[in-house]
Amino acid sequence: MSTVTASADKRIVEPMADAPMHHIREATPHETDHQHRSPTAIGFWIYLMSDCIIFGSLFATYAVLGYGYAGGPAPADLFEPGFVAVETALLLFSSITFGLAMLRADKRDTCGALVWLAVTAVFGAGFIGMELYEFNHLIHIGAGPDRSAFLSAFFALVGTHGLHVTGGLIWLITLMVQIGMHGLIPANMQRLGTLSMFWHFLDLVWIGVFSFVYLVRLV
Repeated sequence: MSTVTASADKRIVEPMADAPMHHIREATPHETDHQHRSPTAIGFWIYLMSDCIIFGSLFATYAVLGYGYAGGPAPADLFEPGFVAVETALLLFSSITFGLAMLRADKRDTCGALVWLAVTAVFGAGFIGMELYEFNHLIHIGAGPDRSAFLSAFFALVGTHGLHVTGGLIWLITLMVQIGMHGLIPANMQRLGTLSMFWHFLDLVWIGVFSFVYLVRLV
């Protein structure tokens, strides 16, 4: 076989062997944006998992210390079912109004979303106001966190949840300002979705607090 024939056969078998590799597909702008997208969502899920550990530890602490009254008042002596029911309703209603705000945001209704976010903030502020009143009342009657192991665990658990709700309110008001200035841009929609996860998570934690700390001890 001649050298010319061998070269021709090689070109038939490997037609692209000597050609530049222009066939490699370049990344599209959409894929580039996806690769460089902010890791906020994943980071926030990690944060929520860490919060689950914190609240799980506080619930476990309350389960161990919740009957250590040290001769002091018990839950039946301190908690008022009607007061706690109203407090719980405020937080649960705030979860519903937040959901309505998300529905308006999905429809690109900026004014509607802001109105429902404002209603959510009012319910959340009412919840915090009632919790502060309860803490002040308990301390005033001598049932502060230093009175017994039960009250120490109670203030730690309920107070930590209250701090989270307060942080959520600050975040909510800040986001409302951002939406008012820039509208429902993709960045604000992502922030709104992240805050929604956080707010509903706090509602779930409060249902646990209401059931485990208040309801079980009052029945």
